[in-house]
Amino acid sequence: MKKTLIGSVVGAIILFLWQFVSWTAAELHRPAQAYTPNQDTILQFLETQLPEEGSYFLPGFPDGTSMEEQEKLTEAAVGKPWAQIAYHKSMDMNMGVNMGRGLAINIVILLIVCWIFKQMGSPSFATILSASLCIGLIGFFNISYTNHIWFQTRDLMANLIDAIVGWGLTGLWLGWWLRRN
Repeated sequence: MKKTLIGSVVGAIILFLWQFVSWTAAELHRPAQAYTPNQDTILQFLETQLPEEGSYFLPGFPDGTSMEEQEKLTEAAVGKPWAQIAYHKSMDMNMGVNMGRGLAINIVILLIVCWIFKQMGSPSFATILSASLCIGLIGFFNISYTNHIWFQTRDLMANLIDAIVGWGLTGLWLGWWLRRN
């Protein structure tokens, strides 16, 4: 149990540190957070137009719209501009709490991963490393890539790099640590 706990905590820290580097120093996700000099005007306008906090897809249609009407509206929108808006009435940047939550969830994830590796009996270093990479790629394909198919996200390659580097480094650690006597 001690080996699993230490493996999970150190693995979570490795994953967390890569995530930190990816979003800050390396700025891999910068394309998904483009700047516009019109931001104040846009935010003021959104504040007057959106009834409440939420995620909006434009163009959309009201609840209860018939399937036929949805199809007509969708066909009319083809080739025209569209947007996704995640609107919040107030910005709350509690960096310490958010980073703590990120590290805590990484620990939970790594506890699950270590449990999976323990169920394998005595996996080799290569098995642990390749399985870790597969876990990263599964997360990437299931979430980032699938979202990109529909919404053309701007940081797809950053998410792929995160999956490979973050889970590769974590796999190197776990491959060494879990195989230690």
